[in-house]
Amino acid sequence: MNGAFYIGSVGLQSQQRALDIIASNMANINTPSFKRSEIRFSEVLARRADTDTPSIDIANAAFDGGGVMVDATAMVNEVGPIQTTGHAMDLAIDGQGFIELMGPSGQTLLWRGGTLKVGEDGLLAAANGLALKAAITVPDDATSMTIGSDGIVRAVTGDGATPVELGQIGLVKIDDATTLTRLDGGLYRAAEGARLADAQAGEDGTGLLVQGGIEGSNVEMTTEMVQLMLVQRAYGANAQILQAADQMMAIANGLRR
Repeated sequence: MNGAFYIGSVGLQSQQRALDIIASNMANINTPSFKRSEIRFSEVLARRADTDTPSIDIANAAFDGGGVMVDATAMVNEVGPIQTTGHAMDLAIDGQGFIELMGPSGQTLLWRGGTLKVGEDGLLAAANGLALKAAITVPDDATSMTIGSDGIVRAVTGDGATPVELGQIGLVKIDDATTLTRLDGGLYRAAEGARLADAQAGEDGTGLLVQGGIEGSNVEMTTEMVQLMLVQRAYGANAQILQAADQMMAIANGLRR
């Protein structure tokens, strides 16, 4: 009977974790470049209660434990819809690539794009002030700037009519998205030992850069609502297991000779 309590409690904990993930996805449906997460379950192998039971009688032996538990929480690295803003300093990636930023301690952080700005040192940077690792310097007299789909940055300076090439924004692609850690502000950090492949925009599936656009969240409300209902039903089923086990224990405790 204790096994029923164990299975029910493990199931409740797993479904509660799934509810938390779904709630986080739904709360970030309007967050630019947000990648939804999905939870993966694994079966908990039952433990044979009597270790002296012969293997030939294993089908009739009593088992203890079992159920499911959370195995991993994976980020789904799918491209969200590109929303056109018309602002020249907005940048999106139509593909699986990431832009490298220089972190405050010199570490490399990954970015899916957003609003750019020119830092005090003249370097092209994200809105949070972190400079692009490409180290592109924008002249003080630049009047307009364009970013091609291949990442080449050009600007019109002074009274000149011909754009001047300032540099190129490169992209990187990670083999396993599960090695990424989501940080605040739409940033990601790759785990130590993760493989990052440098590439130009349009190569190796990294995607093309889109100036004047922002990548939206890849969360779909309909999918999340369906998952929410499924998890709620599973949560209720596990609660009923605990309730039934409690009732049976109460009956057993009430027995009289």
